[in-house]
Amino acid sequence: MKRIKSLWLVLTLITLMVISGCGTKTATNDSVPANSTEVKSINIGYTGPMSGGAALYGKDCTDGLDMAVEEINAKGLTVNGQKYKINLIKLDDQYMPDKAATNARRLRSEYNTPIIFIPHSGGIFALQQFNETDGFGIMAYTSEPKVSQSGNKLTLQLPPPNDLYPTEFSKVVMEKFVKKLALIPTTTQYGKDWTAMVIPAWEKLGGTIVANNPVDYNKEVDFNTFISKALAAKPDVMFIGGPSQPTAKVVKQARQLGFKGGFIVMDQAKLDQMADIVSITDLEGSVGVCPIAYFNSPGTASFVERYKAKYAGKVPASEQTYNYEHMMLLAKGIEKSGSVTDAVKIFEGMKGVMPLTDPSMVHTLYGIGPGGASMTNGGGIVIENGKFGKMFTIKNPLNP
Repeated sequence: MKRIKSLWLVLTLITLMVISGCGTKTATNDSVPANSTEVKSINIGYTGPMSGGAALYGKDCTDGLDMAVEEINAKGLTVNGQKYKINLIKLDDQYMPDKAATNARRLRSEYNTPIIFIPHSGGIFALQQFNETDGFGIMAYTSEPKVSQSGNKLTLQLPPPNDLYPTEFSKVVMEKFVKKLALIPTTTQYGKDWTAMVIPAWEKLGGTIVANNPVDYNKEVDFNTFISKALAAKPDVMFIGGPSQPTAKVVKQARQLGFKGGFIVMDQAKLDQMADIVSITDLEGSVGVCPIAYFNSPGTASFVERYKAKYAGKVPASEQTYNYEHMMLLAKGIEKSGSVTDAVKIFEGMKGVMPLTDPSMVHTLYGIGPGGASMTNGGGIVIENGKFGKMFTIKNPLNP
């Protein structure tokens, strides 16, 4: 009898312990954070060129993203009391829109990424065909204005649109030179779009177009024929631009052929990179987008030094900088939204933390304009007297 009673007591204690344990487990759910040190992951996607001719461009973009992710994860990300880290999943699309679309579907279905970064307009347009339906946001690194004109509600354009530059650049060179312009743009769609903006901007200011000789900057190695045709029209200024290296070669060959005027440089080419290829005296009178290292913002020096320390002394350009800043914005937006999966809420969260001025960043992110347009101001610079001048701000009309 005593044996049965003892057994009964043991069974009762076990039952109570089980019930107590079950009760504790039931109280832990997604809405009530557990008191644990577990760190969960948020998958964020990237599709862009990681091989092929544009691989270095893609690496510049992902270097900025990687640096931001490293800093975010070191500090920690907290959403509704739960600790998270960002897991950046990168897929190679070789700069091809169809592969970008395939990658985006895979990132969404296999990795449940609420946000995907992508650095080329063709791929961005492809993703905009289905991202709202599939429920993911696009972080679009391109200055192509048409990206925000589509009205897509889950797209955010990272850099300011390139249509800020033609009129302001034209004004600057007209002050120093006379008003005859020859165009030697790249034959890509991007070059055609820039040409379509430069011509009316120049003519509206009272200038004259004396030559227009497009050339494939990616295939030609000798630009003398095209430059000679332009010089025959006796221009005061040349509009040029494609990738930095061939654009620098155009400058050098133009000087060798006797051109003494100035250059309007399309934003695809980076003046600081060109200055590493040709003499700064050859670039005299050039106007273009201000290199990041010359920005006059409080966060510039800190960002540049951190980037150089991480990447063996390399100076960051726009690709690294805008991708870094918008990954930082995304992290703050996720925390603000209280969601790690809902792209709509995350976009609202990003809007909620703007304007964003951060001492770790170069630019102030003022907000998200119609169709996801960037509200960030542009920056230009002139090379004169054998050195880079001071940055001049180009106000974004969406920025109040």
